[in-house]
Amino acid sequence: MLGGHSAIEIPKLNIHSLEAASAFILSYGFDVTRESDLEKLWYYHRRALVLMLEKLGFEDSELPEVFRDRKHLTDIRQLLIYASSQNPDDKELQRWACAILRCMHVFVHAENDLFSSFSEEIQSQILTPFQDCTRHDGSSHRTFLQGTNTDFEPIELLGFEVKPFKTSSSTVIKLLAKPDALAMKIFDKLGVRFITRNLFDTFQVVRFLIRENVISFPHIMPDQSSNNLYPVNLFMEVCDDLAHRLDTLDEKSIQAAFDQKMAEQGENVKFLRKENFFSGEDYRFIKFISRKLIHVKPLGGKEEFSFFYPFEVQIMDQSAHQKILSGPSEHQAYKERQRMAARKRLFPE
Repeated sequence: MLGGHSAIEIPKLNIHSLEAASAFILSYGFDVTRESDLEKLWYYHRRALVLMLEKLGFEDSELPEVFRDRKHLTDIRQLLIYASSQNPDDKELQRWACAILRCMHVFVHAENDLFSSFSEEIQSQILTPFQDCTRHDGSSHRTFLQGTNTDFEPIELLGFEVKPFKTSSSTVIKLLAKPDALAMKIFDKLGVRFITRNLFDTFQVVRFLIRENVISFPHIMPDQSSNNLYPVNLFMEVCDDLAHRLDTLDEKSIQAAFDQKMAEQGENVKFLRKENFFSGEDYRFIKFISRKLIHVKPLGGKEEFSFFYPFEVQIMDQSAHQKILSGPSEHQAYKERQRMAARKRLFPE
């Protein structure tokens, strides 16, 4: 509690009776004397086994028979007692009990957030403003970002994507893979991605989102922002240099000016990059996490209530997007790195 470590790192528990197990579980949040709570615990037990065997690649033959289903274990509290065993002959059972409990613990956190109860309201209120300003021209099959102010030219996009909703299994793997991650720190369950034609337009998208109040910038979480696409200070310097003749330059000339400025900096270039051990070096993008104040009106005339919910915005140009489709940052490779880290976290020894 005072050392700053996750409970997942604990090598074993210290629970040696069913009564002590009941008290521990009650403090954790479940009452084993209630049938509904007991069924939830068995549900998380099943979810943990499925994740370990089907998603993380552990073999059926590795799993001790006593943990395979409830008819063998008989009492869910026995899992805690096995995880506390000091008998050298039970070492393998103790290791597996701890691994299963680690998995169950993360599932409990992943599946008991606000999204599980208010997914429709959260998705609608966060995504609708983005979707309303994204126009599709059916005749030319082109996509534009266009606001209500007609004084500004639309920004042509190569793509606009709503991130697939993270399943609880993928969230659990992500949490297990990152030692410093907690369930309440998963900010990208919901998100959007803009793909622009060039570097200049990526920054235009940022300006558009603020100017059109699609996002409220005071709600951005600054410690979650990343930008390894192009340093903001250098971008502004180039824009200042080109301001008096920007309208007379073509896209190639503008991009060349950005490239030249970057080359002049050499190794002195400083990016804003939130460290992600699983992303490849070629994964270049602008990313920020914002929060939306969600308003929920319960059925039955109950009083409306509100809460903040986070979402992710990614912006990248065509060049960066093409690299992640073919390079080591490709999504499957990224997921495999996470999967291997999660396996190691379940069996740290």
